[in-house]
Amino acid sequence: MRHQARGGAVSQAKWFPHVNGVNPPQAMRHWLTDTMSLTKKLIACCECFRVQRLAQRLALALPDEVAAVALPRRVQVQEREVLLRCDEKAMVYAHTIVPLSATASDWPFFGRLGERSLGTTLFGDPRVWRGELEYARLHAQHPLAIRAAAAVDVRLHGPLLARRCLYKRGHGLLLVTEVFLPEIVHLRQNQNA
Repeated sequence: MRHQARGGAVSQAKWFPHVNGVNPPQAMRHWLTDTMSLTKKLIACCECFRVQRLAQRLALALPDEVAAVALPRRVQVQEREVLLRCDEKAMVYAHTIVPLSATASDWPFFGRLGERSLGTTLFGDPRVWRGELEYARLHAQHPLAIRAAAAVDVRLHGPLLARRCLYKRGHGLLLVTEVFLPEIVHLRQNQNA
């Protein structure tokens, strides 16, 4: 499934090292900048949290992911797509890629996650190094915005706020992008989470 316009401009987002680069509304700032596990944060805000796996497959890295995971060009990667749901409402579309150069010992759990949370695994493993968060506004034609809209079966208006983070375990890299869906602004945040 390819969603790339000529010239690649539509396929790429501008990623910023600071949240002010995307000028988020105040209601979104805490969701974007909190460095704790997003899974843990969502669990604290609802009665029933669940991960809905949409896909796990080989796919081409997106144009704006190539440099982030040190690939020389767009090549195949392992890709995982999920929705994070609170009380059955989709709050976050998450997209993860792992370059094929990573070994099974680098990310031994990745292929067996099913509907379990990747975040819980990443934050619970002392061998995982976590990079800095980056932020973007994904316009409606960005591949991840298109996939997020299709996953929740709604037409999304305006750009979606997203953040991403690079993880390293052994010699393997893993890039997690979290796209915040509009419903998240209605979720009560537990400030103690």
